[in-house]
Amino acid sequence: MATLDSVPVILSTGGDELAPPLTFRQMAWRRFRRHRMAMFGAIVLIMLFVYAFAGGLIYTAERANFTDTTIRLSPPSLAHPFGTDTVGRDVMARTIQGGRISLMIGLTAAFLEILIGVLIGAAAGFYGGVVDSLLMRFTEAMLIIPSLFLLIVMARIVGGSVFFIVIILGLTSWMYVARIVRAEFLSLKQNDYILAARSIGTPTRDIIFRHILPNSMAPIVVAATLAVATAILSEAYISFLGMGVQPPTATWGNMLDGSYNYIESAPWLWIFPGLLILLTVLSINFVGDGLRDALDPRSRNA
Repeated sequence: MATLDSVPVILSTGGDELAPPLTFRQMAWRRFRRHRMAMFGAIVLIMLFVYAFAGGLIYTAERANFTDTTIRLSPPSLAHPFGTDTVGRDVMARTIQGGRISLMIGLTAAFLEILIGVLIGAAAGFYGGVVDSLLMRFTEAMLIIPSLFLLIVMARIVGGSVFFIVIILGLTSWMYVARIVRAEFLSLKQNDYILAARSIGTPTRDIIFRHILPNSMAPIVVAATLAVATAILSEAYISFLGMGVQPPTATWGNMLDGSYNYIESAPWLWIFPGLLILLTVLSINFVGDGLRDALDPRSRNA
């Protein structure tokens, strides 16, 4: 398989002694570690995942949905660090449960988006001709439609379950990934090792999945990272409009939907879920920037 697994870079350690050559992965990790904002984003992101998933062991779904109207709209306290909502539910417990749903939506929707985008982009870039024209015209037609409008319409039609939200996000967000993958395939399929593989009768499937696709992973990984942030934001948009995941299931987005009437009187209802969305999206974008610089250093000068 023709990949970039090893790069013949040799570092001198003093005198005539030479260090072993660094692999591509080692060089990428070294560049990523030097990207301070990316490391900061990665640390914050790990903390958010621990908060959402490990916190669920303490703040269970039952606790998140437990109502006590005698303490409704209570401000933050030792008993309820993030306060309580309009029916007396613990806001911290709901941000933990909502974080699990929001992060799962982001990850699964991004996976679906990347899967569709890679398949369409790879087919268009590798086969070219009529296949490329048809697939790219379809992609451009999808891009013409405002993605937020399409998202709202589809959510209105099929409902607001977690499953359908993931499907909708994946089906409305793959177009940019397809264009990125197509451009990579158009460039890489002209390389000598691809032409040699085709000349000796290597099956098309092997050429695509064992030779071209592995060498296209750098932009795909970056796109996948940013797709998670986009999916989380998109879920928050439609949930804020009341067409996303429906209560009592909590997400950070639908927690904001229930707080706009209490912006001044109970600001903790929107501050904490809003802050978690902000931290998550910023962290993912920092990590995405770091991955882009680590996997493709030339992009910094582009």
